[in-house]
Amino acid sequence: MTHVLDATPPAAERVTLDGHIAGAGSEEGTRVVVGRWLRSPLGAFADVMVERPDGTRVLLAPSEDVAALVTRLYTFDAVHVVDVRVAADRAGRTWTVAAGPLDARLAIGGRTAVGRLLHGLPRAVTSADATAGVVAAVAGVVLPGVRTRGTGRDGTPERYAAHDQHAVVRLDARWGDRSLGALRPVAPPVRFGFSSVPARPTVTAVHVVIGGRPAR
Repeated sequence: MTHVLDATPPAAERVTLDGHIAGAGSEEGTRVVVGRWLRSPLGAFADVMVERPDGTRVLLAPSEDVAALVTRLYTFDAVHVVDVRVAADRAGRTWTVAAGPLDARLAIGGRTAVGRLLHGLPRAVTSADATAGVVAAVAGVVLPGVRTRGTGRDGTPERYAAHDQHAVVRLDARWGDRSLGALRPVAPPVRFGFSSVPARPTVTAVHVVIGGRPAR
């Protein structure tokens, strides 16, 4: 199902999500951002943001409610409500993604240097409002193009607090009947919202705050 996107009034309430974001580029030029959310106001769900080689931005969402939440904050050229499944195999170190036209398998490697730094910090430090400015400043230096604070499409403040990160080391993906080819950096950066994901393919554990005080 494809939707025409209209502006939605900002939500007054503060909501949080906990889960993981995987970002990967492909030899064919498609860049994929997979959200695997373990806790959210809508329960556990997964969604996929795709930017095709020609710049077309597509959201693959599992329900109308998820599509409404995501499109409040991010910009897409097309939105499709489809079955979205992400199976994370901890023993096999893989994510298997099935979402409409996208079938992908991501192999997860070791903790990145950023992940080792984040993993060593207490969650209370990385997620606290009081330290958000410091975390944002460090992220901007360590991961060029990545911002942890900003505003959504409708003006709602957003904040991302990362607390771990692992490398994505291999990608096997198809869009319809077309192979996307080998794993590549996320380049050029994706253009869904105020920030891209890291250029290096990674899976990042994050706590997301939507609403509350405006980002600075």
